Amino acid sequence: MSDPGTPGISVVICAYTEDRWEDVLAAVASVRAQSRPALETLLVVDHNRALLDRLGKEYKETEDVRVLANAGPRGLSAGRNTGIAASRGEIIAFLDDDAVAERDWLKHFAEGYADPRVMAVGGRTEPVWASGRRPDWFPEEFDWVVGCTYRGLPPGRVRVRNVLGGNASFRRSAFDAAGGFATGIGRDGNKRPLGGEETELCIRLSRARPDAILLIDDRAVIHHRVPEAREHFRYFRTRTYAEGLSKALVARSVGAQKGLESERRYATRVLPAGVVRGLRDALLTRPGGAGRAGAIVAGVLTAAGGYLVGSVRAGRGGVTFSVVGIAEGGRD
Repeated sequence: MSDPGTPGISVVICAYTEDRWEDVLAAVASVRAQSRPALETLLVVDHNRALLDRLGKEYKETEDVRVLANAGPRGLSAGRNTGIAASRGEIIAFLDDDAVAERDWLKHFAEGYADPRVMAVGGRTEPVWASGRRPDWFPEEFDWVVGCTYRGLPPGRVRVRNVLGGNASFRRSAFDAAGGFATGIGRDGNKRPLGGEETELCIRLSRARPDAILLIDDRAVIHHRVPEAREHFRYFRTRTYAEGLSKALVARSVGAQKGLESERRYATRVLPAGVVRGLRDALLTRPGGAGRAGAIVAGVLTAAGGYLVGSVRAGRGGVTFSVVGIAEGGRD
């Protein structure tokens, strides 16, 4: 149990496939080993009866782990909303099902909430490459492609527009003010790796609570497994295109000015510096320099293409999403 006088933290882990069985067990074990104990861990299973039953049996005798079925439509957003609705903590933290948290992860999250204006605290996510090392051509500026912290984010504990969903926490009152994660923006079980649901929520939260402070503390570290299939340029290109589609939906929801505010700085400052760095490395005959520069250019072009396509579809009414009410148990 948490120390008296400190906010209880519920941890939500969303799972969807038995292929990640060992990863899910490792994620739960890392939460149970925290220096600052979680109030509870909620495993939310996304429309997979076999996995639900198997996890239910695995944690049947435990008091600190609860296994739940996603009560909403298929997808990560509805799964997170199910966990929020079922949780008891004043703070709700989210951990990816294929990641493990360092021992002081929740401790650093909790420290961030000493200021009552703080509504969200995120952390740093480090990649664990299946091949054992980062591919030479893969630029750190695009580590968000594999769900990790990317070059360009400021170090330390700093104020940000939005936290990154796989390693984040929110006050319960944040969801009371802004509602839950919007369905129809992020991953929904199909083959296209969409994202952006946490960005949309954080912008909506800041509008509902103009005094809200959102932080990233890079001491709150998790290690995220990157499977071999995601180490290839084909996935890189698919994911950057999907991010463009997602950003079009976010811009439609909250407006392009806010929806693309951080992206403009990233595109005009961080990425050009990355191209220059890659070309310099190539001139110095360092491995992968030209590949990294080329990948940055390709990533920008495919993301821009996805954004244009997504904007056209949104304008034609070809895409829809909804903000899910937490009070309704995570259902539309």
